[in-house]
Amino acid sequence: MSLQDKKQAVKTSLFASKAPLEWAITHNGTLYTAQIPIDQNGVVVDGGIDAQTRKTLDNLVHTLECAGESMDSVLQVLIYVTDREYLATVNKVYAEYFNAPYPNRAAMVVAGLAREEMLVELVVYAAVKE
Repeated sequence: MSLQDKKQAVKTSLFASKAPLEWAITHNGTLYTAQIPIDQNGVVVDGGIDAQTRKTLDNLVHTLECAGESMDSVLQVLIYVTDREYLATVNKVYAEYFNAPYPNRAAMVVAGLAREEMLVELVVYAAVKE
């Protein structure tokens, strides 16, 4: 069986991107996803880093639920922000969504993200039941 036969897209109700991507893929017991702060219409939410972090994490919760999992399944999170000062807010909001033992994580400050108005993006790896 080829890798293509084993990987599965997770069907969500997130905005259907025109880009060649899936919001999440599972393969061999792991879910791979990148989440951004967009609403059902594909619009980046207003309200600054707090609102964008909450929307990104809400989109993650939705994606995990669609895969039959929860935030407790998350193993690693890569956080991308466009300003170092945003990390304190991201940490505060992040702590509302996760419980110990917390996922492994890394945070990076980047010059910009795919959409100019985006302030945060999360790349997430989670365990899933096969």
